[in-house]
Amino acid sequence: MPPVNEEHAASEAAPVAIPADALIIVPVRNTVLFPGVVAPITIARPKSIAAAQQALREQRPIGILLQRNIEANDPGPEDLYRICTVANIVRYITGPDETHHIICQGVQRGRVLDFLPGTPFPAARVLHIPEPATSSPEIEARFLNLQQQAIEAIRLLPQAPPELVGAFQSVTSPAALADLATSYMDIKPQDKQEILETIDLSLRMEKVSHYLAERLEVLRLTAEIGQKTKATFDERQREAILREQMATIQRQLGEGDGKAQEVAELNEAIAKAQMPAEAESQARKEVRRYERMPESAAEAGMVRSYLDWLIELPWSSPAEKEIDIPEARRVLDEDHFGLEKIKSRIIEYLAVRKLAPQGKAPILCFVGPPGVGKTSLGQSIARAMGRPFVRVSLGGVHDEAEIRGHRRTYIGALPGNIIQAIKKAGSRNCVMMLDEIDKMGRGIQGDPSAAMLEVLDPEQNSTFRDNYLGVPFDLSRVAFIATANMLDTVPGPLLDRMEIISLPGYTEDEKLEIARRYLVRRQLEANGLKPEQAEIDVEALRLMIKGYTREAGVRALEREIGKVLRHVAVQIAEGSSSRVVVAAKDLTGVLGQPRFENEIAMRTSVPGVATGLAWTPVGGDILFIEATRIPGKGALILTGQLGEVMRESAQAALTLVKSRVAQLGIDPSVFEKSDIHVHVPAGATPKDGPSAGVAMFTALASLLTSRTVRSDTAMTGEISLRGLVLPVGGIKEKVVAAAAAGLTRVMLPARNRRDFDEIPQGARDKLEFIWLERVDDAIAAAFEENAPTIAAAR
Repeated sequence: MPPVNEEHAASEAAPVAIPADALIIVPVRNTVLFPGVVAPITIARPKSIAAAQQALREQRPIGILLQRNIEANDPGPEDLYRICTVANIVRYITGPDETHHIICQGVQRGRVLDFLPGTPFPAARVLHIPEPATSSPEIEARFLNLQQQAIEAIRLLPQAPPELVGAFQSVTSPAALADLATSYMDIKPQDKQEILETIDLSLRMEKVSHYLAERLEVLRLTAEIGQKTKATFDERQREAILREQMATIQRQLGEGDGKAQEVAELNEAIAKAQMPAEAESQARKEVRRYERMPESAAEAGMVRSYLDWLIELPWSSPAEKEIDIPEARRVLDEDHFGLEKIKSRIIEYLAVRKLAPQGKAPILCFVGPPGVGKTSLGQSIARAMGRPFVRVSLGGVHDEAEIRGHRRTYIGALPGNIIQAIKKAGSRNCVMMLDEIDKMGRGIQGDPSAAMLEVLDPEQNSTFRDNYLGVPFDLSRVAFIATANMLDTVPGPLLDRMEIISLPGYTEDEKLEIARRYLVRRQLEANGLKPEQAEIDVEALRLMIKGYTREAGVRALEREIGKVLRHVAVQIAEGSSSRVVVAAKDLTGVLGQPRFENEIAMRTSVPGVATGLAWTPVGGDILFIEATRIPGKGALILTGQLGEVMRESAQAALTLVKSRVAQLGIDPSVFEKSDIHVHVPAGATPKDGPSAGVAMFTALASLLTSRTVRSDTAMTGEISLRGLVLPVGGIKEKVVAAAAAGLTRVMLPARNRRDFDEIPQGARDKLEFIWLERVDDAIAAAFEENAPTIAAAR
């Protein structure tokens, strides 16, 4: 407790004139202070606080006087004893909770002669009683006996400070020893007051010795009982006896059948759970173990948790709800715009499940960039099938136990995510979405993708064994649907167990329809607006798609729509408008200047610039290849944070151009006098892969022939030193990106014609496709009309 400034505390009360021969009295309820003893006293009554502050202010002693009637809040003379202890205030403390404490040191006994009338707090004339200075062999003997008793009592006390023994050993005065021993004894305040009022030293020491002998006997018996108990019973015996006593008490109170009733309820629940024979046998075995266990045993809680998991799992397979194919088609069309091929494959999947409900259905895996509707497709499938939907996020999972569960020997063990999800769904024939299956890692605790092999294998998952359950669980009725952004990180064996369904990025028209049908409506509800209060016109949505978002999905578009509608919500809430129609011209004030612009024409307005197509994990993208010539000695400089494969493509493109100098009309000496610098902008982004070979060859040919490449054309394809154009991947995503960027022509490898059917119809309608067998075909199609045509070098 922090000390306070005594002068400040004393100044809180106004001074009162008290005669110099009078003593300020502080009445106390349960405390008796003895001369020579320092003790803290808590004061709470206003009169006591004022009395202590007055005494502290005038540096005068006080009288600590015990009340006869402890119930009296304002004790009068008749409520107080007459023998007090004259004491000095050593310190005055005010606590943080506004409580007041005084630390007093007793000086000597005093007898109250009469109380002064008219004072704001008790004050009295007191006769000071000096300590008798008698000394005799009897007193000396009593002194030694009392000292020995006090020291023995202290040593029998548990956790007694060793300094206390030293304090009693250092006392030399018989009167001080008697007072000190009494102050530490656990006796009634009235008994302590009786000793305080005993002036005769021999009689006082006799009383103290009598009280102390009684306390010593109690302490000796307590210590003896403790030692006997410890010697007779060890911890197990003691626990067994106490448990038996508790059971007897429960039987007397009519509560003795609690454990038996609980076991009966567990057996009944096991019978209702319709477990397989192996699981039911294991459950009943654990119930028998649980019945024999003490309730306080550490393992009892673990066994009970295990039984709860076994009982609450949906072991029985509910009746299959018949799949309505027209209704499923309606649900898919209602939830998703476009994705016609994907919807057709899902309808095929549902049709097979309807005709062969007990068959082994394939595991579908939706692969595509973020924001194209993979997770919501799974929800639509569950809705069309009339099954509960549950989602398991696998992103960042790097511990095999998160799939298979932990063994019950570990503290806090739980089943794996698969079993937990089935319990959450409450049905064994749920639709389970394994989200971000490509984001699983591998740690020192094992490989979770290896554990997924059994989960996703229709030939094995009917006997899936979770480490926590320890019994097989049938996963064959679960409709598994996985999602991934890319397949490069998915292990081959796991990929082999899934049927891959690719979701391309949306075209501009598809994004516009999705925004009109779904996104605007969803953001109106999210921002508390009604359709009659806010509207975004078509041109504004189109500008948001072109100028403020560049993505394969629609998540960023939905965020921009949300920003616009929040701006509208402010106007509606303020009352400045009752209906707001957002036009394209209003977007700059809300979203700022457009972040993206069509820079294709500007970039390809000079020779040496070609437009390529790139694949990224979030969809296709436009890639510009820039080439320039500077005086030098024929070196090739490559910048733009290019990977090793892309650097090799640039070397191959330059070699191919050199081999065609005659057909292209290029002076061969230019290579000896010049360095060629090839740069791919967005230098902070790493780039790699062979698919920019055609674009690099075209950019170098454009630079060295001083001809510009058509600004409406993009190209992709790998090149060989023989001049062949080789096939590449990601055609669908690249073509969609070209259509979204406003291009009208794309040049693709002729051997990628097999991917043409996967290109969305909206992108096909916007683009002219040029199929390349050799790089000579690229030169013929890429340059402006005034570009030279070359004969194929055979």
